[in-house]
Amino acid sequence: MVKKVFIDGSAGTTGLRIRERLGERQDIEIITLPEELRKDELARKEIINKADIVFLCLPDDAARQAVAMLENDNTVVIDTSTAHRTLDNWSYGFPELSEEFRNNVKKGKRIAVPGCHASGFIALIYPLIKAGILNKDALLSCYSITGYSGGGKKMIADYESDEKDALLYSPRTYALTQSHKHLKEMKAITGLENEPIFVPIVDDFYSGMHASIPLFASEINGSIEDIKNIYAKTYTGPIVNYVDELDENGFVSAAKLSFKDGMEIAVLGNDERITLNARYDNLGKGASGAAVECLNILLGASDTKGLDL
Repeated sequence: MVKKVFIDGSAGTTGLRIRERLGERQDIEIITLPEELRKDELARKEIINKADIVFLCLPDDAARQAVAMLENDNTVVIDTSTAHRTLDNWSYGFPELSEEFRNNVKKGKRIAVPGCHASGFIALIYPLIKAGILNKDALLSCYSITGYSGGGKKMIADYESDEKDALLYSPRTYALTQSHKHLKEMKAITGLENEPIFVPIVDDFYSGMHASIPLFASEINGSIEDIKNIYAKTYTGPIVNYVDELDENGFVSAAKLSFKDGMEIAVLGNDERITLNARYDNLGKGASGAAVECLNILLGASDTKGLDL
């Protein structure tokens, strides 16, 4: 049966990428509002309740408002905002973490797509907490560099302007008060007792992401080889894969998977000092690709249908 899909916020960066991934499919019908009705609340409410599946590509408050418009138990919501990621009655949309996460997506009526930076951190830490390699009271830090598309239309326009500010040509650290909106998610989903020190960085490339977590070997209950083995068993593809080598001639490029929907997991360093690494696209596995993957699981299709790996 063909499912009716509505993308609320289809004009934004995430919504456009979802629309692109769904464009050639025969198992869904994308339903839309005329441009003049795009912000008409009654028209939005009607189409949200008409759809079988609704993607929310909206700011947090608007996403909550859209969910409040639902008046039936049949419509499935896949929300890409931060609004619902840590709520008990929402499924967390990272099926590779465990069979339980996958089943929750498969059966879910309310699915929260992971945050871009949070995706890498959680992919790296959740399996280690689960296996007991890391203690729940671990005090962690994470560095994560992203392309400027993660900042939405305004940031894209700033970086692509013919009169671009000279400061935009170099990496820029942000979220300087340690209150980034992904921190709550990073703690809740992994089971950590403490939020990590988180240092996000935006740089002068369109899309891509590299999240890195440093560890001393003395901080773990095992060895670097134990960590590698856990990742190798957990992330076997086709979307998230453990890899032995991540670098290109001694460098790791955050843009390597730009416009792709997969994620690479790797462990670098030595027996004393270790870095855990996740590389992916902030708009792929970090946003739109993850949302489409959740749709595929819901529909019983191949996880990779419509994705670019």
